[in-house]
Amino acid sequence: MKRRKFIGQTSKAAIALTIIPSYVRGGKSHVAPSDRINLGYIGLGKQSGTLLRGLSNCKETYVSAVCDVDTKKLEHFYQLALKANENKGNAGTERFKHYRELLAMKGLDAVVIATPDHWHAQMAVDAAAAGKDIYCEKPLSLTIAEGRAMVNATRKYKRVFQTGSMQRSSYNFRQAAELVYNNYIGKIKEVNVSVGEPVMQCDLPSLPTPEYLDWDLWIGPSMYRGITLF
Repeated sequence: MKRRKFIGQTSKAAIALTIIPSYVRGGKSHVAPSDRINLGYIGLGKQSGTLLRGLSNCKETYVSAVCDVDTKKLEHFYQLALKANENKGNAGTERFKHYRELLAMKGLDAVVIATPDHWHAQMAVDAAAAGKDIYCEKPLSLTIAEGRAMVNATRKYKRVFQTGSMQRSSYNFRQAAELVYNNYIGKIKEVNVSVGEPVMQCDLPSLPTPEYLDWDLWIGPSMYRGITLF
């Protein structure tokens, strides 16, 4: 084979290889790095464990970073993340106490926010500005102004945003909505809504701050409770 013909044939073969889907080259369980969704989890309590189990069923997801101001929760969730990443490669998982350090990571695609409610808005806005897509637990915000800031940031930085609202996604709720939308129950003239009892002012006793918890960072944008001295 002449040199010119050899080069032409090998070039065609190389081009053909680049357009073959990754799952063909690596098998059904293989996910190419370019197809992987690198996730960062912020707030690592009970709900994050539920989210981890659900999201890990998607083979494209990979837990690249975890973050919490509670070092006990951080270490516990880190071990869960390592297990969830099994058979998905060995890219590694970073641990952080401050969420802004997590947002600064290169190659992070999206964040899962399941912190206490008062942190949702600030973290979501910062995540959007950092170029990350966002999943945020309910209640999405504490005020209308916070909600609008989250919407505006998502649109400004052209991110994908989803909020968790389990009941609204359940089959029976969707079926009820379809019945209303398609006029199966007739014209709706009145809607009664119950939102529970009024919010109670914090009446928990003061306790020493555990050494494994960064209380100042937990408080964050919220207010410290005032102490009255007699």
